[in-house]
Amino acid sequence: MSTWTLKEKSTGVLEVTVEGEVWQTACKKAFDKVSKGVSLNGFRKGQAPKKLLEKYVSKQQCMVTAIEDNANHWLAEALKEHDLSPLNRPALDIKEMDDNHAVVTFEFTVKPEVTLGDYTGLEYKLENTRVTQKEIDAEIDRVRETYAEIKTKDAEAVNGDIVNIDYEGFKDGVAFEGGKAEKFDLTLGSGSFIPGFEDQLVGSKAGDEKDLNLTFPAEYHAADLAGKEVVFKVKVNEVKEKVLPELNDDFAKDINAKDVETLEDFKKMVKNRLTESKKNAAEAKATEELMKKVVDNATVEIPEVMIEQETEMLINQLQQQISQYGIGFKQYLDMMGKTAEDLKKDYAEQAAANVKLRLVLEAVAKKENLEVTDEDIEKEFGRIADAYKMNLEDVKKAIDPELVKLDVQNQKAYDFIKSSNSKAK
Repeated sequence: MSTWTLKEKSTGVLEVTVEGEVWQTACKKAFDKVSKGVSLNGFRKGQAPKKLLEKYVSKQQCMVTAIEDNANHWLAEALKEHDLSPLNRPALDIKEMDDNHAVVTFEFTVKPEVTLGDYTGLEYKLENTRVTQKEIDAEIDRVRETYAEIKTKDAEAVNGDIVNIDYEGFKDGVAFEGGKAEKFDLTLGSGSFIPGFEDQLVGSKAGDEKDLNLTFPAEYHAADLAGKEVVFKVKVNEVKEKVLPELNDDFAKDINAKDVETLEDFKKMVKNRLTESKKNAAEAKATEELMKKVVDNATVEIPEVMIEQETEMLINQLQQQISQYGIGFKQYLDMMGKTAEDLKKDYAEQAAANVKLRLVLEAVAKKENLEVTDEDIEKEFGRIADAYKMNLEDVKKAIDPELVKLDVQNQKAYDFIKSSNSKAK
C-alpha cells in the first residue's frame, strides 16, 4: 500500500507500507543474510542453530537490512502505481518498523504542473525584410574581398591594409604574458586589437619601429591587465594591400555559382540570398517572441533541481565547444575572470527559460493530444544520423527512444503553436 503527497515546489513524499507475508519474508531473508556473518564458539561462521543465532542477531538490524535490501523494489512498484517519474534521487526514510510491518517514505521532486494561458489566437509581427541597395553593395564587396589578391605595397599603411608586425607588450617596463608575437598579419581597422593599437599603425611603412602607448579596457578579460597602461614595441615588417577583382562578367563566372554567368546574374543572386537570409532571421525572431508570449502566459513553479540539471547541461555544451579550440575549461574561466560558480549563476536564467519552454510545450502537446508515432521516432533517428554522419543503428544504441519521442512531441507542439497564431500584417 502506498500514498503520494505533493508538497510545494513539486517535491512530494511517497509513503509505502509493507506488512503481512511480504514483510515477514523480507525480514527472514535479512536474518539469514545478517546471521552469515556471526561467529560463535564451536560453530562455523553462520552455521549455529537458528535459536542460538537469534540471541546474537539484533532484530532491529534485521529489519533495517530488510528495508535496505527491498527499498528499490518497493519504490519501483509504488512509482508505477502512481505513475511518477522522480527528477532526482529519492531520499529514503524509515518512519515505522516492528514485527508486523514497516512504513518507509521516499522524498523526491517531480515535474511541476503547468497552468497554460493563451497559446492560440495570438498575433506576432515580422520585421521588415526589404533588402536595400546599400546592403547588396556591402555583400558584393564582401564577396570581392574573399577573392582579393594580396600585394606588398611600398607606401604608408591605410585602414584596410594588412601590416605584418613583430610586437611585444610591457607593463611597468616588464613584458607580460600573451603580449608577444612575430610576423603577425594584422588588418588595420578590423578592431582585432585593443583600442588605439591599429589606429597608431595607420601611416606606417615597412621598417618602421614604434612604441604604442595604450590603456587596456577596464572590462578586459585578463584582470591583471584590465584598465592598465602599457607600451607595445612594434616593428612593421611589411605593408600589404588587398586588390579587389574588377566587378564584371568575368568575376561573376569566377565565383562558380549555379546559374551565374553575368554580372547581373551575380547581383540577382546576392539580392535573393540576402532576402532569404533576412526572411529566415525575421521568422526566427518573430517565432521566438511568440514562444516567449506563450511561455509568459503560462504559470509554473520550476523546481530548483531542474534548473540545476539544465545549467549543468549548458556548461557541458560550453566545455565541448571550447575544447574544439584546444582551450581547457580552467583556462577559459581564467580568461573570462570567472569561477565555476560565477558561470553557473550566469547560466541560471537561461536554464530556467529553457526548462519553462519545454514544460509549456509538453503541456500544450498533452492538451492538444499531439501523438508521436513509431514512424515519427524513426524519422527523427534518421535525421540525427544524417546530421552527425553516423550509422543509424549506432544512433539508436546511443540515444534513449523516450528522449527522442519527447523531442518530437515538443517539436509538434512548437509547430502547432506557430500554426495557431497569425502574423501581423
